[in-house]
Amino acid sequence: MTDTTHTDNSTTTLRKGYAPSRFGQLHYVECGDGEPVLLLHQTPRSWTEYLDVLPRVGAQHRAIAMDTLGYGASAKPEGPHSVERFADGVADLVDALGLDRFHLVGHHTGGVIAVEVAARFQDRVASLMLSATAFIDAERRSGGGHGRIDHVDPKPDGTHLLEMWNRRRGFYQPGEEAALTNYVIDALTVLDRVEEGHESLRRYAMETRLPRITARTLAVCAPRDHYSLPSLAKFAVALGCRTHVLSGGHAAAPEQVPEEFARTVLAWVGHHQGADVLGS
Repeated sequence: MTDTTHTDNSTTTLRKGYAPSRFGQLHYVECGDGEPVLLLHQTPRSWTEYLDVLPRVGAQHRAIAMDTLGYGASAKPEGPHSVERFADGVADLVDALGLDRFHLVGHHTGGVIAVEVAARFQDRVASLMLSATAFIDAERRSGGGHGRIDHVDPKPDGTHLLEMWNRRRGFYQPGEEAALTNYVIDALTVLDRVEEGHESLRRYAMETRLPRITARTLAVCAPRDHYSLPSLAKFAVALGCRTHVLSGGHAAAPEQVPEEFARTVLAWVGHHQGADVLGS
């Protein structure tokens, strides 16, 4: 099942579809043709985090942004979320779409899910780009995290909507209200389970999965994303991978610097073209 729409800033057509899975239907949006590049969003977001990235990557590849299991328009199964179950959803999608080999990009929570997917599909993940991905080890798991990040208690007068807005306001610059609005929309669709994506990361034994990754890997981060920035050095040690700091942006880098983000994806997917864009 698919339908199409056109982006305002590109002639590239976005194709929306649903794929079957063991959990129910999974929603995805794609554009372009050629080698597949699968993009995984942070929680509690949806594919719209990549709205401005898709047509740019799709100009050279088949760019696919899925709604993570439990988020956006994808199935919302009962039971606790986990990184492993999120990865099960990705596995079902790539099988349903017939992606024998694909490039993988994950942002924040999507990056942790991408670690698990790359560890499972060593022979199918052609390259891996981890964007603002938390390095989760015993120290991170025992640290208690940062408390509740997105949770708000619904109020009869609707003031919880402003509270939700203000919880994330510091991650956005003036003029980026449209991106912040998209965050609020996505978070409201999973308001009763809005913290579970973050909580699932705190239970994930990433260090046991990293040695299984064989795909060439790039770890990137926005300069103002101080929560994730320290993880670059840890991934460099654990994976022997390259790292790259974007010129701007915060936790919503795919929306804040979409052109640079897409350019970085294309450079890494192309690999032989990467030195000019990413530096030596």
